[in-house]
Amino acid sequence: MWSLDQIDQPLGDDAARIQSMQAPAKRVSTAATLRLAFLSLGVVYGDIGTSPLYVFSNIFPDGIQHREDVLGALSLIVYTITLIALVKYVFIALRSGDNGEGGTFALYSLICRHVKVNTISNQHPTDRELTTYSFRAVPEKSHAHKVKVALEKSQTLQKILLVLVLLGTSMVIGDGMLSPAISVLSSVRGLRVAHLSVSDDAILVLALVILVGLFCMQRIGTARVGFMFAPIIFVWFLAIGALGVYNIVVHDPSIFKALNPHYIIRYFGRQKTRGWESLGGVFLAITGAEALFADLGHFSASSIQLAFTGMVFPCLLAAYMGQAAYLMKLPDDVNDAFYKSIPKTPAVYWPVFVIATASAVIASQATISATFSIIKQAVALGCFPRVKIVHTSYKYLGQVYIPEVNWLLMVACLVITAGFRETMQIANAYGIAVVGVMLVTTLLMALVMLIIWQRNLLLVLAFLVVFGSLESTYISAVLVKVEKGGWVPLAIGAFLLIVMYTWHYGTTERHSFELQNKVSLGWILRLGPGLGMVRLPGIGLFYTELAHGVPSIFSHFLTHFPAIHSILMFVCVKYLPVSTVPKAERFHIRRIGPREFRMYRCAVRYGYKDLHKKDDEFDELLFQALRSFVRYESMVGSVENSDDSIESSRVVSAEPTRSNIDSEDEGDFLGRARQDGIVHIMGNTVMKAREASSFWKRVAINFGYSFLRRICRGSSVVYHIPHESLLHVGVVYDV
Repeated sequence: MWSLDQIDQPLGDDAARIQSMQAPAKRVSTAATLRLAFLSLGVVYGDIGTSPLYVFSNIFPDGIQHREDVLGALSLIVYTITLIALVKYVFIALRSGDNGEGGTFALYSLICRHVKVNTISNQHPTDRELTTYSFRAVPEKSHAHKVKVALEKSQTLQKILLVLVLLGTSMVIGDGMLSPAISVLSSVRGLRVAHLSVSDDAILVLALVILVGLFCMQRIGTARVGFMFAPIIFVWFLAIGALGVYNIVVHDPSIFKALNPHYIIRYFGRQKTRGWESLGGVFLAITGAEALFADLGHFSASSIQLAFTGMVFPCLLAAYMGQAAYLMKLPDDVNDAFYKSIPKTPAVYWPVFVIATASAVIASQATISATFSIIKQAVALGCFPRVKIVHTSYKYLGQVYIPEVNWLLMVACLVITAGFRETMQIANAYGIAVVGVMLVTTLLMALVMLIIWQRNLLLVLAFLVVFGSLESTYISAVLVKVEKGGWVPLAIGAFLLIVMYTWHYGTTERHSFELQNKVSLGWILRLGPGLGMVRLPGIGLFYTELAHGVPSIFSHFLTHFPAIHSILMFVCVKYLPVSTVPKAERFHIRRIGPREFRMYRCAVRYGYKDLHKKDDEFDELLFQALRSFVRYESMVGSVENSDDSIESSRVVSAEPTRSNIDSEDEGDFLGRARQDGIVHIMGNTVMKAREASSFWKRVAINFGYSFLRRICRGSSVVYHIPHESLLHVGVVYDV
């Protein structure tokens, strides 16, 4: 006998999910780790590797007043790289990845799996059975459990957590605008050092041309040119390391005394407020450190750790020490310390200039690619308007290209470069974007350490106090430069935060409306197998955002259309807080109502790293999953319902041989329906705030969200549904 409580439940774990066994993870060999470590140079370390081009000039914008200040600044650089880049990211953050994925959204998805803070409740308990859905129970009466309960009960804390994630995301996007500008402009300044006759306008035009070419090549994808990146950055690190050793030996071998932190105290004692403001320039030494964690998905943690400790870290220290040794002897050259510290022999200077320019382009490429990646994750988790996502590599899922975002980034980058013209003001803006992302990562990592790792509360507080206070000090230093260019990332961040939060808010309200107004299964059962109308040949795929229940738009459809297909499936394409979903576990199918209703629900599940790309076999894969479900259900047996268990108000079908098939094999029936064709039915909804809603809600829904929906790509475009088999159903939601 069927009951209303049982109809919408899975018929069993095996019948509900088509799952394959995954092979256990293989241990990566030493040779493979070395290869990955080498390749990571071209993707991960370009940004932090080009920082020596502009750090000292931004620490001393007004020149060096006292030679010992160079020692204090160098000591600050060394310990900043050591504490934040080496200790925080290399030794701690790389351990907090989500199934091998890193970055802000990876941490957020990890938290969402263990704490119910995801405001879009389209998940199902069976989602936890995915092989990639790692989950760790939180012991009761522990500090982790108290924090977990507090987060789940407080909507205010959930909103604060979401805003932090969106703020970190907006800062990463701002980084994608600022990093190419400062890297390329700093590298081409080497022309003026070698030839004083080259004007600033010529330098600016050259930088703009390089930037245009950089953004135009994005559509090709990094896969085709990636093999060139690692060797160039490898040579770059060797070059700056060798130049550093050369300058130390030639100019001041005693520069190693800057490793004594006592010089930091003496530096602040002399500089006072100016020393605190110079921390904004010091922080530029670790721009790109976030990439060590964000690009974890492309490599392994051990390969990134090996590359940083074995080559990047010592070469950076040598480069900064070499420049400091040069400035101890020639402090007036601080504005172009890197290029002026290069021997003026053409055989040395020009190769270094070419490598520096190429490295700046590669560093910018990595930043832009990271921007594409995080926007894709934001789209997947419902925090960014739908945009076109192009997969540029069949081998690496992380290599994507977003045309709309690319051209907007290019315009913004060109405007910033042409507007500021000097690296000094761009650096002020760049510092705010970088430190903002790092502070958000620190806060999220503290939650991961407490709730998921379940570390001692005192240890978590120590981590939060040490790195939180350190990064807060840096951000206080860069915020005082708001009038000198620092307003740019704040304006960009505020705008993107409003866009993302508005989109997420509208998406949440839409889902809440559909959830509250879903159709009663009892009402459907009373319609009978024919659903009160003619059942046409073929399969109807009814797309919905609900993972549970039947959407209200279905009753709207039945009211205005006289017929429905003989096979009806409600398809919910949803993204889970996991990095990826194996293809064999992508389709989760359940039956709605008795067997003769021929109604099913299918949740098509993706991870935030998965790409819903154009796939001509999607319909076929969905159909095969349905046949497998029906075949397995018939083998294990199912509870048969009698006519007495359902109210008998039903309409006779126009094709009794297609609807009255109790004695007919259901698999054969599905096959004939597949031959008759598939029709994709999608809701074309318009959302309006009720008159009684607050002013801000009416603004957000009627203007903000509605505008974003008009300019973003439609669901049919994102899902690549052919127009000839698409049917739209219009409806208005009053939320």
